[in-house]
Amino acid sequence: MTGAYPVLHVGSFGSAGAVPSTPPWTRTFRGVPASVPEARRFVAEVLRGCPARDALMTCASELCANAINHTDSGNGGVFIVQVDLPRPGVARIAVTDEGSDTLPAAGPADLMGEGGRGLALVAAYTTRWGYADAHPGRTVWAESCWPVPVPALAVPALAVPALAVPALAAPALAGPARASRRPSPRPRFTRSSPLSPDDRPPAPAA
Repeated sequence: MTGAYPVLHVGSFGSAGAVPSTPPWTRTFRGVPASVPEARRFVAEVLRGCPARDALMTCASELCANAINHTDSGNGGVFIVQVDLPRPGVARIAVTDEGSDTLPAAGPADLMGEGGRGLALVAAYTTRWGYADAHPGRTVWAESCWPVPVPALAVPALAVPALAVPALAAPALAGPARASRRPSPRPRFTRSSPLSPDDRPPAPAA
């Protein structure tokens, strides 16, 4: 069960006193009310320079008070506080208790209630929160995010190949070539002189 809001950040605190992103810092506390301010100071020390420091300090107080008042950690047990910077722009705290019969749930904030204002305040102060089983107990965590600069990405220029333009061929004729038909010159006849009697054809025999 978790109330989650997707957030993507890159970058870092940008502060000289920021804690670098290393494996999480963990400390164990006795399950007594006097341990709540100690856990708060532990979170404050680890998150020095972090923009989410104040919000997560408040959430640590609420989660530790819940572990003492509502789980077996308050019956002579202990609870564990873990602080982590899982990725740039994100800080996370987690409190592991010794278990109880009830599941964590964010109800209405009770400003006058004993044991703090509960998970409703945690949900309001952070980007997302949730819990996970940690036999025999349970881990309740909360994350807070803040905007950070996004580095510009260098995009390589794409080479565009030159396009080869084919030469245009002369269009082919639709049919076989036809020879031009010119009228042949008509023979010219010259007028000759009348035939002489000797040139005339012989008369047919009777």
